[in-house]
Amino acid sequence: MQPARIVAYETLRAVHESDAYANLLLPRAIERAGLNTADAGLATELTYGTLRRQGTYDAIITVAADRAAADIDPPVRDALRLGVHQLLSTRVASHAAVNESVQLARDAAGRGAAGFVNAVLRRVSRDTPEEWMARVEQQARSDDERLGLTTSHPVWVVRAFRRALAAEGRADELSALLESDNASPSVTMAALPGLAEAPADARRTPFSPIGFRLGGGDPEGAIVASQGRVRVQDEGSQLAALALSRAVPVRDGERWLDLCAGPGGKTAILAAEALAGGAHLDANEISPTRAGLVRRSIAGVPAEVDVWEEDGRALASENPGRYDRILVDAPCTGLGALRRRPEARWRKSPADVPELTQLQRELLESAVVALRPGGIVAYVTCSPHLAETAGVVAEVRRSFGDQLEELDTREVLRRVAERDIDLPEPVRAPGETAAPSGRAQLWPHRHGTDAMSITLLRRR
Repeated sequence: MQPARIVAYETLRAVHESDAYANLLLPRAIERAGLNTADAGLATELTYGTLRRQGTYDAIITVAADRAAADIDPPVRDALRLGVHQLLSTRVASHAAVNESVQLARDAAGRGAAGFVNAVLRRVSRDTPEEWMARVEQQARSDDERLGLTTSHPVWVVRAFRRALAAEGRADELSALLESDNASPSVTMAALPGLAEAPADARRTPFSPIGFRLGGGDPEGAIVASQGRVRVQDEGSQLAALALSRAVPVRDGERWLDLCAGPGGKTAILAAEALAGGAHLDANEISPTRAGLVRRSIAGVPAEVDVWEEDGRALASENPGRYDRILVDAPCTGLGALRRRPEARWRKSPADVPELTQLQRELLESAVVALRPGGIVAYVTCSPHLAETAGVVAEVRRSFGDQLEELDTREVLRRVAERDIDLPEPVRAPGETAAPSGRAQLWPHRHGTDAMSITLLRRR
C-alpha cells in the first residue's frame, strides 16, 4: 500500500477519533513516515481534500451504500471517504483508489468491512462526479441544505456566512465564499518588520507590507536561515496585528499587551513593532502548551517579552489603566479559517456560539478596563459570524457608553495596505441614524486571507 495513503488515513482517523488538528498532526506524520516530496504532496491533498468535502462525500456514501453514512463504523467510513475523494476529485486511477481503500478497511475492520467498501466504491466509480452531485442535490430538503451539501458546509454555517455578507450588501458572494473554503490556500510568509526582509525573488502579497510568497519549495529553509524572523503566517493575521500597531503613531515608552497570544504569530509582529517604536510588549496565554509556542514564536525578536499563563480576564482586570494598546485575539468558532482547518466546520455547532460570545465579551470588557485613557484595543476573531464580531462589540460599547469610541478600522487598513483593499461599509437599516460600525471584515474569496474580523476601540 502506498505510504501516502496510510498517512492520510491515519491522520483522518486521529482527527475524527481524538479531535486532533490535521494542520498540526499531518506534518509530523509525513516526517515520521519519511515521505518524499511527491508522496508528501499526495498525503496532504488526500487528507485536506477529504476533510474539506466530507459533508458531500457522506451524502454520496449514503446513496451508494443505501445506509446513512453516520451509521457506518468510523474506521470504515473514513476509508470510504478517502476512496470517494480519490474517485471523484483526483486523477488517481480508479482501481488504485478502490483497491487501497479496501485494504485500509480490511486492516482496520476485517474482511467483511473490506467487501462492503469494495461494493460501495465500485458503485461510486460507475458514475461521473456530475451525476453524483445531481443525486446529492436531490437529497436536499431546502435551498440552504442543497448549498450546504454541494459545498460541504453545515447549514448553520451557510446561513451565518450569508448574514455576514448581507451586512455588507454582498450576499451574492456566498457561493464564491463557500467554494473558496474548499480550495487549498497558498503559503503566505511574513518578514518581521525591522528584523527581516522578503527574499529578492519572492512575490509580495497584495495588502500586507510585511507579507510575501516564495516561488516554491519548502519554506522551512527560509525560516531556519532567518532564525525565526521569517515565518509562515496568513496575510489576514498580519493585517490584524499591524492594524493595532499602526493605528496611531507609537510613542516611546508605551506598554502593550497581547491578551490571548497563542500560538504567537501576531505576538511576534507586535514584538517587532514595539521594539522599533520604543514600546514594551507583554503577552498572556492561558494554555501552557500554547504559551510555549508563543515563547518560541518571539525567540527571534531581540526584546524582553514577559509571557504569562493566566486567565486573560483576571490578568486584564487586575491591571487597570496600565496599557496603551491591547490585542484581544479571542477564542472563537474558527469559521474564518476553514481553508486551513477544514475539520472545524464539523466540530462546531450553533450551541457553541453563546458560550464563546460570553467569553469574548468578558475578555474585551476586561481589556478595556486595562487600557489607559486614549489607549486602543484591537478585538480580533478568525470568524465572520456576526454574533462573535459586531454583536460582541455592540454589547461592550453599550456597557462602557461614552468611555469608548470605535475607530474606523477600514480606513486604518487602507493606510496599512500596499494597495487598495475592498472593505465595504455595513448596510444601514431603514431609518438608522447612528454612526455605522468601523469594523473591517476580511474574506478568503475577496482578499485571499482568512476571514478575520478586526475592530479598533479607543478609551476616551
